[in-house]
Amino acid sequence: MKAPLDLDQLQTFIMIADTGSFTRAADEVHRTQSAVSMQMRRLEERIGKPLFEKEGRLNKLSEEGERLLGYARRLIHLNRETLSAFDDARLEGVIRIGTPDDYADRFLPEIMARFSRSNPKVELTVICEPTPGLVEHIKRGNLDLALVTHNDTRGQSEVVRREPLLWVSSANHATHEQEVLPMAFGRPTCIWRRAACDLLDDMNREYRVLFTSFSATVITAAVLSGLAISVLPECALRPGMRVLGEADGFGALPDCKIGIMRGHTTRPDLVDALARHISESLDNISVPVAEESGSFDFAAMAFARVRRQKQGLVQPGW
Repeated sequence: MKAPLDLDQLQTFIMIADTGSFTRAADEVHRTQSAVSMQMRRLEERIGKPLFEKEGRLNKLSEEGERLLGYARRLIHLNRETLSAFDDARLEGVIRIGTPDDYADRFLPEIMARFSRSNPKVELTVICEPTPGLVEHIKRGNLDLALVTHNDTRGQSEVVRREPLLWVSSANHATHEQEVLPMAFGRPTCIWRRAACDLLDDMNREYRVLFTSFSATVITAAVLSGLAISVLPECALRPGMRVLGEADGFGALPDCKIGIMRGHTTRPDLVDALARHISESLDNISVPVAEESGSFDFAAMAFARVRRQKQGLVQPGW
């Protein structure tokens, strides 16, 4: 029987992947660079595969290294969860978190499940509102933490995930071929809406805003019914949607950046623990992609790496 993997080696491996540097990883794990290099040689010997490859003067993860990273994160998190379960001084109390509903639908199940298993005595209070409303709640002290759409001009949050922002239409309708494009957007303050309108203007495409709503459910319904096209982050794609690209006459949009905002709180220990769980959870969540069978296997992909949707891809129907 093979010996188990060394968790210290896996923690160092994760830090190298996150920082992009053996030197910075050594600082984070409080080891010398030579000790970190020795750990990685031993981990490669244990796995039996090269985990890094040279790209010029830099080291990057090999294909096998990318594959190991997902497993390593799961093992480290399970280790923390196990220790927490037997910790008599584990966290307890109430923490208030806010998130837009499109993020809640995709991300909250994983976040809540992970956090609750590790911290069963902590009560989560969750509200769903668009990012501008969550920012106000943070300022007023109504929330301890918020998962928001990051705005570069304000620099209001710590970015924990990036995804492409995509043009989407119904896979069962030719809505995007209409001479005047019917659009479904968030409210005028929405940065995705502004980015889409600016690009449509640059492309000299005629359009009219047919639906405006802060609800992702309403926007999704308008798209799937073929009444309008919209822009959504990769995580918000649903079966029955078609991703539009240059071949359809639509230019590339800026990436969607998802960030964490922290409020003023008397329980920074709770906030730090939840923020860490959110960051780890988002690292492990992938975006459903169309399988050849025409169905999704969400469980099998729960810890897969994020894969970008190809332009023109048609998501399977319901």
